[in-house]
Amino acid sequence: MPMKFTGSIRKMSPQAVADSPIRAVDPETTPELRFVARQPILDLRGRVHGYELLFRNGAVSAFSGNGDFATRAMIDNAVVFGFDRLTGGLPAFVNCTAESLLDDLVDVLPSGGTVLEILENLEPTPRLIHACRELKARGFRIALDDFVWEPRFEPLVELADYIKVDFLLTPPDQRRQLFKRTQGKKIAMLAEKVETEDNYRSARSEGFTLFQGYYFCRPQLIKSRTVPANQLMYLEILRQLRAEFIDFQQLCTAVKRDTSLTFRLMRLVNSAAYAMQQEVKSVKGAIMVLGEDTFRRIAMLAIATAMNSGRPSEILRMALIRARFCELAAALCSLCPAEQYLLGMFSLLPAMLRMPMESVTPMLPVRDAIRQSLEGADLPERVLLGWLEKHEQTDWPACESAARSLSLDPEQLFDAYREAILWAEAALNSAS
Repeated sequence: MPMKFTGSIRKMSPQAVADSPIRAVDPETTPELRFVARQPILDLRGRVHGYELLFRNGAVSAFSGNGDFATRAMIDNAVVFGFDRLTGGLPAFVNCTAESLLDDLVDVLPSGGTVLEILENLEPTPRLIHACRELKARGFRIALDDFVWEPRFEPLVELADYIKVDFLLTPPDQRRQLFKRTQGKKIAMLAEKVETEDNYRSARSEGFTLFQGYYFCRPQLIKSRTVPANQLMYLEILRQLRAEFIDFQQLCTAVKRDTSLTFRLMRLVNSAAYAMQQEVKSVKGAIMVLGEDTFRRIAMLAIATAMNSGRPSEILRMALIRARFCELAAALCSLCPAEQYLLGMFSLLPAMLRMPMESVTPMLPVRDAIRQSLEGADLPERVLLGWLEKHEQTDWPACESAARSLSLDPEQLFDAYREAILWAEAALNSAS
């Protein structure tokens, strides 16, 4: 049951922020940059029937490495990129190792839109056959990749929706025998490695109804940045912190999942700024001792520092200034201070995560007006951030005009800005 915490609310100390190691990061090698290649599969009319999704570990035309790793990464990438973006609603053909089939890794994929390609080197053990039967019952379709007939594969043939034949490596007589063995079965025959017009004509004349290969299209490389898993967890913690009632157990569990965040949090709680008479040794103890509001603030600062790890310290400094300014000035505009704090902090997430704001906002724990304000919408919730952005650009006439539109004395805004700078500088200096 959600628990409402009570406790004295103290002013946030400038010391309540942890240091973060700053290191050079190459934007083209950072783990946040992911690559996927896709190759279309065409039908007899030349229409795209689906796409095979192929893992790439960089901006390269082919993959070489561990198959289990490639499959795990491809499944993860399919989720991160989004199936709609990758396939436009058409079936996605995904290579599967025994691990991905037996350990239910593929369950994160949409069953109705996924074709599981059983690789040619898999041993058709009773356990594997049972797993394929269960997956098909859940709505997945099955394809046998680079298939060559052997009696031991017959149980998989009975489950198959597609059979893919390497048109270059499989001799014509073996292809003809395969068609005889599958006659009368509801299996779509797919010719892959179709590289010339002669290959295509021969495949059509033999009875293949689906085609894939360089003759039509080479795999197209798609790349995208994504929020790392630990930072997605940080956003989930922020969502919980913004809730009216905190679920105590759920929050503690989420914080403890990340060693770095727990360390930062405990360091902040036990800093001189809080003058604790005895050391706080647990996340639960920190929440209970500090009270809900103070804990929220410390956790938000610790998360901001962790999310900026590996980025120039100036980004964190600006984020802290924006957050504190928007919070201090909120009362002047009848806005919610806590909400304005998040608006200021989140306004620099694109610089921290190296992602466009439109890719970040759907994951943020804020209401729609704040989300739209972050994306640049001209809403009342954005007036303070808008003033500060003009101030950062030294556009003084625009600053004065914005202040007048708010019926505010510009000096009040400058006072809030100066206090925010002192607060942020002291916080960063105390960590050095």
